[in-house]
Amino acid sequence: MKRFINVLLSVISLIIGLTAIPLMAQIELADGCTNGTQSSGAIYRICMPQEWNHDLVVFAHGYVSPYEPVGIPEDQLVLPDGTSVPGIVNSLGYAFAVTSYSKNGLAVKEGISDVVDLVTIFKSDHPLTDKVYLVGASEGGLITTLATETHPDVFSGAMAICGPIGNFCKQVNYWGDFKVVFDYFFPGVLPGTPAGVPDDVVSNWETYQKAIVSAILKRPHATEQLLRVTRAPIDPNDSDSVIETVLGILWYNSFATNDAINELNGSPYDNKGRIYTGSDNDFRLNLLVKRFKADKAALVNIAAGYQTSGNLSVPLVTVHNTGDPIVPYWHEPIYRLKVFSSGASLLHNNIPLFRYGHCNAKASEVLAAFAIMVIKAELWDL
Repeated sequence: MKRFINVLLSVISLIIGLTAIPLMAQIELADGCTNGTQSSGAIYRICMPQEWNHDLVVFAHGYVSPYEPVGIPEDQLVLPDGTSVPGIVNSLGYAFAVTSYSKNGLAVKEGISDVVDLVTIFKSDHPLTDKVYLVGASEGGLITTLATETHPDVFSGAMAICGPIGNFCKQVNYWGDFKVVFDYFFPGVLPGTPAGVPDDVVSNWETYQKAIVSAILKRPHATEQLLRVTRAPIDPNDSDSVIETVLGILWYNSFATNDAINELNGSPYDNKGRIYTGSDNDFRLNLLVKRFKADKAALVNIAAGYQTSGNLSVPLVTVHNTGDPIVPYWHEPIYRLKVFSSGASLLHNNIPLFRYGHCNAKASEVLAAFAIMVIKAELWDL
């Protein structure tokens, strides 16, 4: 109980301090950081606070382009408001650890293996480690959720931010639907399909990006129909969010498709029986939109390694923007239903962030979610 009270007081004091002091002035990256290489080839980093509370926070990062070299994504270690993630964790007294994973792109299986291995590495140097928490964002949110479900012996609690945790097949179809509907309204603007993307698109993305922006601005009504049909979120008070949504989803279509097909041993996208609605002429849209059938092997692989179960044995807090254009919020109620069906509803809390954006969370919101996770983990052990 004394430990629980100390943890609670430290979290509350930091949250109060963050509301009164500029974040960058208060939270700085700790000096005690070391890098190393895992047996898988992944690169890891461990940052120790000056006064360690004997707990560890492992961070599972989000998607990194498969066309980039493997390395720790430094840009993902900073919150949208500029707060250093390792710094804020160390300021709470926790050790911080992150791994690059052994590959980029669709790296869910590799990510789970590498974060579990990272805990082993940390504990070999710090045998007095008590609790281990896993925190992940975007693809890392899925890695976090799956790792928590399958390795409750490793992790004491977890927090998943804006992850595709409800239904991975539905996530793939959301991106694929956006591409085929975009191609219907804007034919010839962006080469490639959900079944394959030419290398030219990736190597000349900036050129295609300009062409996409030009096309959607020249034909605003077609753009409006695209968003209605796909239900892709925008911020109604910010016209720039239209461009952000369109470019964001098409970036994943362009950069993630080929790698996912290789990783899954086939294309998982399927719209054979899809009925699209929301355009000025739905009959014509459904008649002319390109149709694709998923490869059975890809669906089998998704079911085996990318779909969550909701079977929790330790606390999980999920945080998600209600206006997330990349990984829609509908993942949360789907996952909540899974948790309820497994009888683990008391172990799951979802915190909706009522704003537009992907992983668009403030430091105070992340800290509040972190506090809930820690408190529940401490209470669960009483």
